[in-house]
Amino acid sequence: MKKQSLALACALAGLVAACGGGSSPSSQSPSLAAMVGSASGGGADVATTGNRWQSVKYGGSGYVTGLIFHPTSPNVLYARTDMGGTYRWDAATSSWTSITDGFGIREEFFNGAESVALDPNDDKRVYLVTGMYDWSGTNARLYISTDRGDNWTHVDLPFRAGSNDPGRAIGERLMVDPNKPSVLYYGSRTSGLWKSTDYGQTWNQVTSLTSFQYPGDQIGSLPGRTLGGIEGVLFDTSTTGTGTATQTIYTSVGPDYANAAGLNYNLYKSTDGGATWAGVTTPVTGFYIPHMVRAKDGIVYVAFTKEMGPGAGGPCRLYKFDGTNWTLLKSYDTEQWVNFGMGGLSVSGSGPTTRIALGVSNSWGNWQGQPVVQVSDDAGQTWREIASMTPHTPSDVDFSGWVDDVEIDPSNPDHILHVFGGGIWDTKSASAATPNWNLDVTGLEETATISLTTPPKGASYALLRSSGDIGTHVQTELLKKPTRGPVGWFGNGHATDMAWSNPAYIAAVGSGGWVQNNPRGAYSTDSGVTWTAFASKHPDAMANQSNEETIAVTKPGNIIWAPSGAVPAYTTDNGATWTYTNLPALPSVGVNRAYRIVADRKNPNKVYAYNSGGAWWNQWSDTAHFWYSTDGGHTFSESTTFVSAGALVADFGHTSVAVNPNAEGDVWLADGFSVLHSTDSGVTWTKVNATAPDWGANPTWMYPEVYGATSIALGKAPAGATYSSSIYIVGVINNVWGVYRSDNGAATWRRINDDKHQYAGISNLAADQTVPGRVYAAGAGRGVVFSY
Repeated sequence: MKKQSLALACALAGLVAACGGGSSPSSQSPSLAAMVGSASGGGADVATTGNRWQSVKYGGSGYVTGLIFHPTSPNVLYARTDMGGTYRWDAATSSWTSITDGFGIREEFFNGAESVALDPNDDKRVYLVTGMYDWSGTNARLYISTDRGDNWTHVDLPFRAGSNDPGRAIGERLMVDPNKPSVLYYGSRTSGLWKSTDYGQTWNQVTSLTSFQYPGDQIGSLPGRTLGGIEGVLFDTSTTGTGTATQTIYTSVGPDYANAAGLNYNLYKSTDGGATWAGVTTPVTGFYIPHMVRAKDGIVYVAFTKEMGPGAGGPCRLYKFDGTNWTLLKSYDTEQWVNFGMGGLSVSGSGPTTRIALGVSNSWGNWQGQPVVQVSDDAGQTWREIASMTPHTPSDVDFSGWVDDVEIDPSNPDHILHVFGGGIWDTKSASAATPNWNLDVTGLEETATISLTTPPKGASYALLRSSGDIGTHVQTELLKKPTRGPVGWFGNGHATDMAWSNPAYIAAVGSGGWVQNNPRGAYSTDSGVTWTAFASKHPDAMANQSNEETIAVTKPGNIIWAPSGAVPAYTTDNGATWTYTNLPALPSVGVNRAYRIVADRKNPNKVYAYNSGGAWWNQWSDTAHFWYSTDGGHTFSESTTFVSAGALVADFGHTSVAVNPNAEGDVWLADGFSVLHSTDSGVTWTKVNATAPDWGANPTWMYPEVYGATSIALGKAPAGATYSSSIYIVGVINNVWGVYRSDNGAATWRRINDDKHQYAGISNLAADQTVPGRVYAAGAGRGVVFSY
């Protein structure tokens, strides 16, 4: 994403008029088609701020599963992630650029790359094999770019992939023949080896190796889903661009697939361009081969490890292979408290001075004698550690175990990078006695956002973000990594809220974490600088710890907490005691569900509760329900007009509730299909006829392929607006999915994102109460972005 520095500076400063904002919407009532801007964000008020997008900084935090250098073009480097897109390195800015932000709402499943391949003869041609789970029933896709990822076409593949499955750093599974780049091979997890001879457009299984394929309906039930399959492909050649397909090829086979397919070896070799294959006897059997690489002199280096990862455990072995003989170079055996495995592997140079970089996985922390990245400068005769106990920035982040890929820069052997569960470390001084390492994650934003909340004007922070794996954070500056939050208290942050009368008071709930006794809930009285655990928990909190839960704060110390599947309870004493509300229990529907609890921002005695119905198949047994309270969320009454106004049944994740902070009792709701509006505190409702689901090939009694309206948020309105807040929704208007904004109370809408900024879907929104035109959005595994 290119930075628009002047516009960004203006938006961050809140100078809307100087940035082109403040135009008044039309007072007329145009047709539905006229209400909506073009797919690129058009409309009468196109100059208004809010059409461009920028990442809110966290920095890394997700698992980068592979790094792929172009073999001859300096600084052409890509990073693949398990579920948060693919990134390209920008050497000019020393940052990463997401190249998959244009993936649309139907492409969330393909937002993780199981393998990336580059054409050695054309440094602009990039391939991604995508598909998150091999057990899902959905086949993989091949994305193809001829301009380094600025634009993509795709081909549906006849096999499955698992970018977020176990062993997702194994590979690379996809390889381009360096001598005849129209030829590609792919090692699949469940269906054997595949080959294309037309730049990936069509594919055929290489049945000369095996024709075995796991039956699709059995994949999800396989023990541990340890599907290594065909793990990698290696062309044994030092030439490029000859026009004749490479004849000598190696492919590695995981023990699970070998056993199922009746293959007797873990490594196979072809000397006739894949027409026939012969097994290669390896010095160890029954191990996975996470990586195998070839040095310029033709020596092949192969890592064997017992487990498949992430953070693959041992025992493990590193060998070099000259085509006939195997030589052991490094090994780790499982001992009393040590279970090191081998993950990343890279080589540079040739002969007796070959540099080898070896990633030691399942090695946690940072202590003297710890192996993390082992380097040899004499082809494996001697070794030294270059990562643990070395200077690294920032010093509070260790190397974290999942060292499942290591790469030596082909154009600079002193530049070595390795992945881990939080991103990428790199050093440019690998030959030094104590190399310096830097966390190389600028622009790389891979977090799974669960919820977002914004405070009123005047708060000392901009955003509360709750995320999977990294917990809850208080974002004080959008372009700096957040430092506030109950760090370590929650593994997954689920929900937050603050007292509108005093936003320094914040409450948060989540699950897991490092601290003892899993607090599940906490509050802060100083804008997130320090935290105190609730003295007691909601009575059902420990039995219901999924992401589907909400929390609402009416005033400091007064909280309503709705864990997944539980009756909400309230506290008036910072969680010392909890009392159930009178809301009815939520029957099980087979998926997690919860009440959405929202506090009115003008009247703290008013609280709203929404039950979306749980799941589409529950529509024949129940309806959606909306409840309102006038005593601070202690007792509730149900709206009798909610369903008759058009509210439908949907799951928790496709619904949303928002209140207008500038008007008491002004409530907006997205039920997955439409937007509904109440101006009397949820007693009566009207349906806004703007959005409509895209049913695609699905019948209308089931669920749509693309839901009509899934998230809604209200924020600061621009000067001249005819309604007190700007309304933002994620949904489908006039058959186009996107993020839409209205400045006139939902009379007209315009799309504020474009097809280059779709983030494989957006799960939730939160609108800024200080800067007009600014809305925060959670992309699919892509962290948080904001409009400006």
